[in-house]
Amino acid sequence: MSESVRAFFDALAHGGGRMLRQVSGSVRFDLVRPDGVDHWLVTIEQGRVTVSQGGVADADTVIRADEPLFLRMAHGEVKPLPAWLRNDFTADGEFRWVIMLERLFAPPPGARHPRALAARQWPAGDREPR
Repeated sequence: MSESVRAFFDALAHGGGRMLRQVSGSVRFDLVRPDGVDHWLVTIEQGRVTVSQGGVADADTVIRADEPLFLRMAHGEVKPLPAWLRNDFTADGEFRWVIMLERLFAPPPGARHPRALAARQWPAGDREPR
């Protein structure tokens, strides 16, 4: 297993994913490497994230992806739903977790929150964008 994968799951366990306050469930990631498969279980209870490694635990959804693709999704370089539609990875179980992956992963590089962008274009009191 790469250090990047471990760092992602450590950060997820300590900082949680984006916008997960009302989410509960579990997803297991089976990350395929040339010499084997690593299993990571992510459990979310009302936004509290716990992560464990190893073993093939039951989960609401099982995501199977190769490690390089997973890292590209985790860094925001690849969006999960289009990757799933292209059959770049598989998901067995509850489909909502394929959608929810975007909340677990980083936003795309250079992404800005729409409210921050709107605030710059429409300062308070202005009627016209700048």
